[in-house]
Amino acid sequence: MPERRRIPSLPDRLTGRLPDRLTALRTPADPGFWRSPVRGARFTALLGLVLLAGLTLVFVTGLLSYAAYNPDLDPVNDKTPGKGLLGFYLFAWPTGPHWLYRLTQGLHVTVGIVLVPVLLAKLWSVIPSLFALPPVRSVGHALERISLLLLVGGALFQFLTGLLNIQLDYLFPGSFYTLHFYGAWVFLAGFVTHVALKLPQAVRVLRSGIPRGEPGPHAAPDTTTAPGTPTAPGTPTEADTTTAPDTLAAPDPLPATLSRRGALAMVGAGSLLLLITSAGRSFDGPLRRLALLTPRGGTEQGTGPNAFQVNKTAAAVRITPADTGERWRLTVRGPAGELRFSRAELLAMEQHSAALPIACVEGWSTSDQLWRGVRLSDLAALAGYPDSPPDVFVESLQRSGSFRKAALRDNQVRDGRSLLALEVNGAPLSPDHGYPARIIVPAAPGVLNTKWVETLTFGEL
Repeated sequence: MPERRRIPSLPDRLTGRLPDRLTALRTPADPGFWRSPVRGARFTALLGLVLLAGLTLVFVTGLLSYAAYNPDLDPVNDKTPGKGLLGFYLFAWPTGPHWLYRLTQGLHVTVGIVLVPVLLAKLWSVIPSLFALPPVRSVGHALERISLLLLVGGALFQFLTGLLNIQLDYLFPGSFYTLHFYGAWVFLAGFVTHVALKLPQAVRVLRSGIPRGEPGPHAAPDTTTAPGTPTAPGTPTEADTTTAPDTLAAPDPLPATLSRRGALAMVGAGSLLLLITSAGRSFDGPLRRLALLTPRGGTEQGTGPNAFQVNKTAAAVRITPADTGERWRLTVRGPAGELRFSRAELLAMEQHSAALPIACVEGWSTSDQLWRGVRLSDLAALAGYPDSPPDVFVESLQRSGSFRKAALRDNQVRDGRSLLALEVNGAPLSPDHGYPARIIVPAAPGVLNTKWVETLTFGEL
């Protein structure tokens, strides 16, 4: 005779005493609501340690990116004027090695992109604890919950605004620089607190080196080994491991369709795919064509000496041939007064060459290009500073948009590789690369390498 299914009676429905099979009415606060057999303390701990290393690198390189702008030099360089003590670490950004900013910002953006699958997997793995009741059980638990709120909220905000900035989709209110800077410190507060509370536990959980659920009254079955497999010598057993329950493991898991090792492999494959399709924007040639997920990847910029990436085109900022034609003059100001030079007069001066890349805050960069022009230190000497070149304030023909004005420190002016470039790779600059003249400085962010230069003011910044 077939088994009869029990239909809940009216008293059962009123009192909430439902058969176990009717799990659809469970709430997220009920541990039985979460039934994935993949979740477990060791799975979460392993993802957490990967994020600990990756997010630390992203945060440090992000601070270096901010320092590279020399924000204390002049208000035009500083998009976060109210930073106060949060700028305690700022220092004069060096000019060597010349690829420094290319490296730090490339790592900042690339590692951030690669960590996206890891971050999402980690958030998915801890969802049950976010709904656990009561929400606060002690002072220590309250501190943990607050740190978790700052950590999760800060991480999502930073990743979302960063990814939108990379894709040139400015859908957020206000300046990206300001939002991303303050968001980073909010995230750090939660990150440091959470690591202090959870790192000892994560290390303890991972001592066996295998991402399995810990034994306990609610532990999920091990999905990485088949039933009946002999235990390897030295493998912890239920008798010699912690007796604390694995609160992340499902007490009533569904049948396994994917092992925890398989889930980790999927996360790793996702990160690898993002690496392949984004990292190439920092290189020229075939690797850039693989960077299909970034605006500065996938296509070459035509052919010839000027065939390398640009950020803003002349047309985009409304620079016309009339602006850069025969009537254009470079104005140089300093103690010697106001001097004006045509492009032909600049070409008649002593020319110097420097092999330098262009590196942008969005994470893309070019390989070294061979620039040729007049040293900034030589122009400073003409302006009245023959012995000790000072800071310089640079103004572009561009009339609107961010960083149409920028300031460079005296150490950048003094470096012999810092040029007012007139040519690149043996040819005159193209309009998109800043014709008739542009700034090129070693190790500086791309936005400080001002294009379409109109005025140089030395000193008195």
